[in-house]
Amino acid sequence: MKRIFIVLLSAFFIGALCLVSSCGSCGIKPPPSEEVEVSVYYLKNTDISMYLVREVHTVKMTTNIYEAALEQLIRGVPQTADAFSVIPPQTKVLGVQVTNKVATINFSPEVLNANVGAMGESLGILSLVNTLTEFQEIEMVSFVVDGILDERTLSWWGHVTLMDQPFFRDLSDVWEPAIWLYEPRPGQKIEGPLNVRGSARVFEGTVNLRLLAEDGNILEETFTTAIDGVPGPGSFTATIENTPLAGSSGVLEVFWYSPQDGTELDKISIPLQF
Repeated sequence: MKRIFIVLLSAFFIGALCLVSSCGSCGIKPPPSEEVEVSVYYLKNTDISMYLVREVHTVKMTTNIYEAALEQLIRGVPQTADAFSVIPPQTKVLGVQVTNKVATINFSPEVLNANVGAMGESLGILSLVNTLTEFQEIEMVSFVVDGILDERTLSWWGHVTLMDQPFFRDLSDVWEPAIWLYEPRPGQKIEGPLNVRGSARVFEGTVNLRLLAEDGNILEETFTTAIDGVPGPGSFTATIENTPLAGSSGVLEVFWYSPQDGTELDKISIPLQF
């Protein structure tokens, strides 16, 4: 009887261990990792000019989302053709400290090895600053290397120094995409009026908005004006009152009309729940 009890007890512990470990042979899969979106700013060089490109990337949820965004900027794969990062890929982010809305990035010494010319240096700094100031709690960004700000770090990449840090957010050299939204997010559940907030670099700053019901019918079509047009970009806001019934879905379209032929340009479509 005692032997039977020991066998049963062993079987119980083996089964319990199998459940806790969630191993594949037990037929139990671990829950999927949560993901979060971060916005990063790459550089792009064309025959006309060098400028910044804003992209939204998906990363795994982490305890330090600031470092995750910077890692994506340094080692992520740009979605835009010919976009790139000037930060040397060997660079390590040793930490990000936020105090009084100023983020201080602590880099490894490899960050000082960039060699991209004066324009690339200026935009490279802004690519870092704009990436971190996407977070509402950050307004300015400064840099240190190995935790210190010595003479070599102050000279940075040679042409643009760190003497004027901390640096403020600056979108004046962001040329792509022509339109992007901060609000609403794709799939967001909307209760009440639909508030729209974004940036645009379009002709005369005129941004058109169209809200479609789930059957494709137009519920409301309107326009707003960005604070700044080309060369911009400029920020814009709008409110749409006529939204679909609760429990249904819809699509927000944001675009601008070509002044030459009235074509809808750079349209983005955001699915929403109501």
